[in-house]
Amino acid sequence: MNQRFAHFALLNATVAISGLSQGMLLPLIAIIFERDGVPSSINGIHAAGIYIGMLAATPFLEAPLRKIGFKPFILIGGMTVIVTLLLFTVWKSVWFWFILRLLIGIGNNILHFGTQTWITFLSSDRNRGRNLSLYGLCFGLGYGFGPLTTHFLSVSEQLPFFLAAVLSFFVWLSLFYLKNEFPESTPEAASPSLRHTWSQFRNVWRYAWIALLFPFAYGFLEASVSNNFPIYALRIGLNVSTVSTLLPLFAIGGIIFQLPLGMLSDKFGRRKILLLITPAAAAVFVFAGIFQDFVLAITICFFVAGMLVGSIFSLGLTYMVDLVPKYLLPAGNLMAGILFSFGSMTGPFIGGLTIQFSEHFSFFYTISIMLCFITLTLMYNKPKSI
Repeated sequence: MNQRFAHFALLNATVAISGLSQGMLLPLIAIIFERDGVPSSINGIHAAGIYIGMLAATPFLEAPLRKIGFKPFILIGGMTVIVTLLLFTVWKSVWFWFILRLLIGIGNNILHFGTQTWITFLSSDRNRGRNLSLYGLCFGLGYGFGPLTTHFLSVSEQLPFFLAAVLSFFVWLSLFYLKNEFPESTPEAASPSLRHTWSQFRNVWRYAWIALLFPFAYGFLEASVSNNFPIYALRIGLNVSTVSTLLPLFAIGGIIFQLPLGMLSDKFGRRKILLLITPAAAAVFVFAGIFQDFVLAITICFFVAGMLVGSIFSLGLTYMVDLVPKYLLPAGNLMAGILFSFGSMTGPFIGGLTIQFSEHFSFFYTISIMLCFITLTLMYNKPKSI
């Protein structure tokens, strides 16, 4: 029992570090570039770099995971993130940092895919929602701590990158404690080719496309709030300190409700819980747009929205696991990463365009429209059974 607990703890610590790097880079680089006069649309496109890296690497991850196992696979991803974070301190350039964001995306995708698949592989039907909620909670803890590192900008632009690299290194070292394991396989999947991977993707989409919309929604939401809101807030008169305080509230709300929502989904079903929280979050973002001139109102909205939708990635992932055969879990986790990446690239770009070209249309409304679309799609479509 103690060994199993340590196993899950180390995997979740790895997830937290991945969340830290993502939660730090989006607002940190957005603020640095805004200070340097980089246009908000370019800032938004630049933020997509991490998710372009995640997306580009996705089709090529299943084969090495099945060949070398979970532990070495995750160690490679962790070292990629650590080295890249340190390279941010070497030279500041829009294009160089974009390349580094691509590398961070590749490393984080390896970490997410390896840890997600390992956790789902170890979880039973009875506790899968709880375990993946803990996974989401730990990611949220790291992601929520990330924006706080922007306070160190008053000391040095390099300091946040260095601190994140050091923390990541200590967690990376702890992974050597784990015993390597391999995912469940079929004879065909034992030596997967790229063609086989795409075939698996089609099967996952056929069974669980409705569940995969929620990783997309979470990526759109998370990246928009983290990258676009700092720019938007600075333009409506808020200072960096206020932005650095507001952003973690969204993650804190998600952290508080991550485990309860996961346990409720084990009891009542993922679909019912998702149909409750998604439209409620859309309404909260409408209120945020209406009352955006009041710091207290935005503070409350960020916290409540985090409570509602901070769990939709883990709930969507768990819903996907419910819908697909177990041998498709690696491909399903990859598909979740693909949809998350698409959402994360789309969100900052649309939000950046909204900020740059529409003075009277709050980017909060863009998030609300997306959530309404996801809700209606879930309401009027039911997944196929296995």
